[in-house]
Amino acid sequence: MLEKIDLTKSLKKKEYKKRMAKLESKIAFLQRELKNLGVPVMIVFEGFGAAGKGTQINRLIQALDPRGFTVYSTDAETKDEKMHPFPWRFWTKTPEKGRIAVFDRSWYRKLLVDRYEKKTSKKEIPIILEEISSFEKQLTDGGTLVMKFFLDISEREQKKRFHKLMEKKATSWRVSDKDLDRNKHFQDYLEMADEMLTKTDSDYAPWTIVEAEDDRYATVKILSTVAAAFEDRYKKEKESKKKEREVDGRFDKSELNDSVLKKVDLSKKMEEKAYEKRLDELQKKLRLLHGKLYAKRIPVVLAFEGWDAGGKGGAIKRLTNALDPRGYTVNPTSSPNDIERAHHYLWRFWTKMPKDGHIAIFDRTWYGRVMVERIEGFCTTQDWQRAYKEINQMEQQLVNHGAVVLKFWLHIDKEEQARRFQDRQDNPEKSWKITDEDWRNREKWDLYEKAVDEMLVRTSTADAPWIIVEGNDKLYARIKVLETVVNALEKRMKKS
Repeated sequence: MLEKIDLTKSLKKKEYKKRMAKLESKIAFLQRELKNLGVPVMIVFEGFGAAGKGTQINRLIQALDPRGFTVYSTDAETKDEKMHPFPWRFWTKTPEKGRIAVFDRSWYRKLLVDRYEKKTSKKEIPIILEEISSFEKQLTDGGTLVMKFFLDISEREQKKRFHKLMEKKATSWRVSDKDLDRNKHFQDYLEMADEMLTKTDSDYAPWTIVEAEDDRYATVKILSTVAAAFEDRYKKEKESKKKEREVDGRFDKSELNDSVLKKVDLSKKMEEKAYEKRLDELQKKLRLLHGKLYAKRIPVVLAFEGWDAGGKGGAIKRLTNALDPRGYTVNPTSSPNDIERAHHYLWRFWTKMPKDGHIAIFDRTWYGRVMVERIEGFCTTQDWQRAYKEINQMEQQLVNHGAVVLKFWLHIDKEEQARRFQDRQDNPEKSWKITDEDWRNREKWDLYEKAVDEMLVRTSTADAPWIIVEGNDKLYARIKVLETVVNALEKRMKKS
């Protein structure tokens, strides 16, 4: 792929100035329009050392409103970044709607510099490729415009530029021993780059290879590509605003034949004496396991969903009573705020994922996309249908990093919910727990039941299973949750 590139291309100074004036004006205008339309943009710069990434980034941002972009330089992973799944450090930097994120090196570092330095093993490469693909697809499907530039120069040109930088004290620091080593083994590095470009070029996030030996030619090519992409997206957004959003839940076309929830035995109970004894046993085990998890640097993600008044809070409280407060976080999930709405829907959950050795507990989760957002029309049909795969991919990425992922659906019947609602309403100490919205949601019980059934079937996997908790009896439910967590953690510790 790279060997076919004509690196002799150049541009005269006069032509350069003429074209740049038009391009800068056009990009500035289109940036404002995309901001008004709420389009997030990510621009990636990769390439050979000394190919001019810094120079080209600087020239690009000269055309942009400085209030509308952020530039990120991707160096080797920090200690904190290593303690999170690979996509985490980039999900946390995804731009909000209307803003631009520019990356001087990016998630592709894993497939280039890190691979060359053998920090990325051959076994990891297919996993990283899959995670990059899903990351870019999720972003673009969610509305982000992604552009990727690879700046190409020859081995000879790179060596020449390195020597020029090394001649001056002010610039010599920019050339490291590792840079010189990669030049010495240029062909090996080129082959890695070529493989990366071939395997990660897609219609939704294509690579633009930039002939970078002449920096004027490179600049005009980059800005021309950016301007064309901005304009294309601007036109598409203007056109899409004229079309109606499809937001129906399409339950009439459900592929599910049987209800998972209707088969659940809600008569299961536990006597209080047996409950207290078992609770004490399990909490002691969990307390010990928490310390071992921290020592082994194993992250844990516990997700709680269920019917309103299903007992999520009570189950979470019995869990956390056995945990060191320095080693866990409970994340209550409500309607997204303005900042969260300005990002991809998964962003707010990625930012809260635990580092190694810690536990993240979610009281309601990313599954809101395929339940409340689906039913209430807060997202399009395409959005929630796509979310099943996106969620499965995210959870698999957590598992790939080494996390234990468990998801609990706390199930009660409609009559038990009504009883608990009334109890809350009649009790001054509990009345804050019940809202008009809770009563209103009961009217859509059947719709929610269908949505939950579909969710359970499509997103329960071997690595991130759903556990349905029979919740009509609170004591039984709390013990089942604790037993499930303890058993899963014990199983994981045996593998470590």
